Amino acid sequence: MVLGRARVAGGGALAALILALAVAGCGAETHPNEPRPAVPTRVSVTIGENGVVVQPAAIGVGPEKHQQLPQNQDHPQPQVKTQAPLPVVFVTVNQTGKAEKLLVKGPASASSKEIGPRSPGTFAAQLPAGQYTISTGAGGPSGTLKVGSYRASSQNDLLLP
Repeated sequence: MVLGRARVAGGGALAALILALAVAGCGAETHPNEPRPAVPTRVSVTIGENGVVVQPAAIGVGPEKHQQLPQNQDHPQPQVKTQAPLPVVFVTVNQTGKAEKLLVKGPASASSKEIGPRSPGTFAAQLPAGQYTISTGAGGPSGTLKVGSYRASSQNDLLLP
């Protein structure tokens, strides 16, 4: 008889535990779906004997022509309503025979580490909207870069952190 009561008490405790876990697992009915931040935009910079060449000359002026991930090429890029700086990755190549440093000047400033002669390099910067001059520390003709205020969300891009 005592054993039967223990089974009933144990079964009731198990049912209470399952009920408690089920109630605890219930979350909010609505979940905000905030747009994810923009994927960094890549800008190619060539440092040559005749100066600095920047491609593309304007970024953040509308949806990118080429998305980061090809499986999303036919899907729209939702715009992020923010005035945050645009993350930019400068992919550089130094085609000169001496080490150069890349300088970005405008509403915000940034500079790279030294890029060895005939070597590639990269560096990243957060750039607010505005007009920028991109040059080397050695002088010479500089390139220009226009950064617009358009920011595309990366929420449609899979496999991103």
